[in-house]
Order: sequence, then C-alpha cells, then structure tokens
Amino acid sequence: MKNAEIQAIKQRFGIIGNSPLLNRAIDIARQVAPTDLTVLITGESGTGKEFFPKIIHAYSHRKHGPFIAVNCGAIPEGTIDSELFGHEKGSFTGAYETRKGYFEVVNQGTIFLDEVGDLPLNTQVRLLRVLETGEFIRVGSSKILKTDVRVVAATNVNLIEAIQRNKFREDLYYRLNTVPIYVPPLRERKEDIVLLFNKFALDIAEKYHIPPIELTEEAAQMLTNYYWPGNIRQLKNVTEQISIIEKDRIITPEILSKYLNNPFNAALPMLKRDMDAAEQYSSDRELVFRFLAEMKKDIQELKLTVSQIISKTGLNIPTTSQNLPLQDESPAEPSSKEVSYSYEETHYSIGEIKDVPAEIIKEEETLSLQKKEMEIIKKALEKHNGKRKLAAKELGISERTLYRKIKQYNLKV
Repeated sequence: MKNAEIQAIKQRFGIIGNSPLLNRAIDIARQVAPTDLTVLITGESGTGKEFFPKIIHAYSHRKHGPFIAVNCGAIPEGTIDSELFGHEKGSFTGAYETRKGYFEVVNQGTIFLDEVGDLPLNTQVRLLRVLETGEFIRVGSSKILKTDVRVVAATNVNLIEAIQRNKFREDLYYRLNTVPIYVPPLRERKEDIVLLFNKFALDIAEKYHIPPIELTEEAAQMLTNYYWPGNIRQLKNVTEQISIIEKDRIITPEILSKYLNNPFNAALPMLKRDMDAAEQYSSDRELVFRFLAEMKKDIQELKLTVSQIISKTGLNIPTTSQNLPLQDESPAEPSSKEVSYSYEETHYSIGEIKDVPAEIIKEEETLSLQKKEMEIIKKALEKHNGKRKLAAKELGISERTLYRKIKQYNLKV
C-alpha cells in the first residue's frame, strides 16, 4: 500500500526515479502532510527540493487553502520583513499604503520558505515568534496580528555551521527542523540518472519534433559515474544541449565527454557560504603542515636510498655538506641518531654529491611542495572514489579549498 501511494505521488508530480533515498523522502512527506508540523527540507541545489512542499500541501487538510513559495535569498534584506509580515502606510520611504505580508495573505494555507538560511537575524526573530505563537506585527505598527499558517522551509546551507558562525539562530533551527526531509543529490541515486536522461531526451524531442537521442552502454556508464555537482538541473541542461547540437542520435562516450568536460558543466564546488578569512587561513595552513610532514618522511627515505647507493658503489662525498650516514654504517638501516635539517639544505646538498646517478638528482629536483600536495590530494580523491566531501574531510580542509586545489593542479575527478 505504501509503495502504491509513493508511485501515485510520483505520477502526480512528475517525479522520476526509484532510488530508496528518494522514496524515503517522498514517504516522509506523505506521512507528515496531514499534520501541522513544521518541515525542514535539506539538500544540494538542483535536487528538486521544491516538489516536497507541494506534496505536503496537496496531501494536507489545507489543500484548499492558499500556497505560496517565497525565495528568501532573492528578497533584499531591507524589505524582507515587509514582504513576510506586511507594513503600515508611512512606515518607511515608499510605503504609500498599508500592505499585507505573506503570512497574513496565506492564512489557513501553506507557506514555503526557500533558502531560509539566507534570512537576516532580525527576521529570524520575527519568524520564530510566528512559529511559536502564530503572532506577528506589521512593520511600523504596534498591533499584534494572528495567523494560522503551515511553514515548510528548505535550504542548501549547512545550518549547523551557520549557527556556529552566528549566522543562524539555534532556537529557530530546532523549531524549523521538527520533521527533517533529506533530498539526496544525483550521485547518491545513480540508478535514476539514465532514467532522467531518457525522460529529458524524450521531452526535448517531442517539443522540437526531432528524433530522441540514445546512449550506448558505455556512455550510460560514463553518465552514471559522473559527479553531477549541479544535480538534476545540470543533467537536464546537458541532455538538452546534446539533443539540439548533435546530429548523431546515438550518443557514444566520445560525444558525451565533450559536454561533461565543458567548462560550463565542470564539477563545481557544492554550495557553501563564504568562509571567514581566519577559517580559510587555518585550513590552508593545516594542509601545508600535512604536506611538510609527508615531505620530511620522503626526504628521509631519499637520503637513505642515496646512502645505500654510495655504500654499494664506493662513491666519496663531502660529509660536511649533509647529514647522510657514513659509508661504514649499515646501508640497510638508517642512523639511530635523529638529524636536524631544513628542506633547502637537503635540496642543495644532494646536488653537490659527486658522480651520483642522474636519476637520483632528477628525483630530488622534482621533489617540491606542490608535487606532494597534488599527490596527497589525488590519493584522497582515489580513496573516496572522487567524492570531494569525504576527501576534504580526510584532508582536514574545506570543500571550497579542495576544489580550488583541484582546479589549480588540473586534476581529473
């Protein structure tokens, strides 16, 4: 019965996919709809969060009441209070008449607050009062008004981090998050990617009266393994581009790669609000320290290798210019005495060794901070199968910093 209801919701709202995570999100929306509980929808941009407030409203007892969607990030900070709660005539410059706000207009209905994480702190206080008591005051008035509104909010911002940076009120977060719904990104519902591609291809073919494009098996696999930072919105964009531009209706990996590697479709960082300068500096500094530690280890191994070669070949070197083990020491074991050196000292002293094979000198010359940084980033990305969020966590840096490093070194994810 539950599965039948979920399928009915998908058909009614045109939702494509059979991912368990997607079905779970729809099922939660279905169950919470008959109540008046506040719902917080989270997920990345382009995942389809806007469908869920409509589902909740359509299956609630308020379905015959008004429904309005408000993009909080698109309204200027100076007018957001007026838009949400209304204002009195003459309350500010340009207020030529009394105006009702959304909370007053949508009485007995549902209001969807998209990008709720962008609300100014003063507005958050007003919103908290509405959620707790149903009361609000128009801008420029002292009269308390009442409203009966179901609030559904959505955000792609990490509100926990926003709370820690004093950008979002903790009490409002818990009031909004009565029932959380997580909308998964496209990379977490891989089984739905080809289904969505085919749906978009059929839609564009029908609209412009052209044959629909089809994927080869290899192209379908490439499509499935792509990261899709823009999620469904990006997938639709790519499908439409290929449908219109390509004459060949059979799409191969060679054709598909042109659109996935397009700079306009390149893997962008997941949306995250600007980091404080101190936090950014701290993340970069920690990464550099990690790289220096790895470099120190590699330099020690390189010195041991040089020592072993010298011991086997009988080469003579000036022992005053470096801290390499002496020839009569065992080449199989490094000196037990801890040595102190700088990277610059080691770099130049290696170059002074007489008759050292060119391969060793070349290896030392290419040993740089940037190379080690790039290698560690590549290892982290490979370990987590290209998932930047996990790789950034492993490296101890922000996703924004990781993206900048990937772009700097032109790494392929």
